[in-house]
Amino acid sequence: MENMDNLTLLENIKSEIGSAFVGKEELIDNILICLLSGGHILLEDVPGVGKTTLAKALAKVIDLSFGRIQFTPDTLPSDITGVSIYNMQSGRFEYREGAVMKHVLLADEINRTSPKTQSSLLEAMAEGQVTVDGEIHTLPQPFMVIATQNPIEFLGTYPLPEAQLDRFFMKLSLGYPDKADELKLASIFLNNMTTAELNPVCTGEDISRLQSLVKEVTIHEDIISYIINIADNTRTNQKISIGASPRAVLAVIRASQAYAFMQGRSFVKPDDVKRVVTPVLSHRLVMTSEAKVKKITADVIIRNIMTDLSIPVIR
Repeated sequence: MENMDNLTLLENIKSEIGSAFVGKEELIDNILICLLSGGHILLEDVPGVGKTTLAKALAKVIDLSFGRIQFTPDTLPSDITGVSIYNMQSGRFEYREGAVMKHVLLADEINRTSPKTQSSLLEAMAEGQVTVDGEIHTLPQPFMVIATQNPIEFLGTYPLPEAQLDRFFMKLSLGYPDKADELKLASIFLNNMTTAELNPVCTGEDISRLQSLVKEVTIHEDIISYIINIADNTRTNQKISIGASPRAVLAVIRASQAYAFMQGRSFVKPDDVKRVVTPVLSHRLVMTSEAKVKKITADVIIRNIMTDLSIPVIR
């Protein structure tokens, strides 16, 4: 019965988000996979497709604090992490919170700021804390970064280094809505339905509980070997200069557990791995110059690897 309640809760989250955000069901499922896995999201898409609306809707529906920072070339690391200010009355330095001290942080156009400022998010994303003047400040939990970048404008941008891309659990694209969804979007607009009117359906404590349950989903050793074989194939592929890292392997494992949990199962199947492997791995792979010239994408390589590998049979 508890599992059924958890599934109902997840469906309610999806339904409430859909009241203000119009998007493909697969996209919302991926967002929930990241949330249940404690991961961060990189949204790469053209302007005006609802990236900010999606981030706000997620925070409102799960009743978490929301912060947004618009990255520009002059954004400083202290704008994100916070700063220590001297209080003359107390004679002590006091910590003033930065934008990162929220449950859900929208890092808008992250590639428009300098690498130094980009890197200020690394500690927060990896360890759930920031260090300011030698003092560690713990971030509120659950914590999620939703970063956006525009894929078509490169002037005045700073591409994310591989080390930071590897910190993002998934890279997703919203894409343009189809005609039916765009009609729904127009209806939402005409009825003045905004994220402020969304109703919370759970709390941060509920999400933390679900994250703990995801970690208990059983994954067979043969499936773990299957995931490792996928990663190993990316490392030896002639069209890839940098393959999947060990962190990427762990991310696929956790994403598979989260997707299995969302399907109401207490164990992972090979199909779960197939469902999550592309959005988890594609942004972590660096293609060779020759592959880029031939416009061979990481998605194609992953699909070919999955076709060639034998699927484990779990008894």
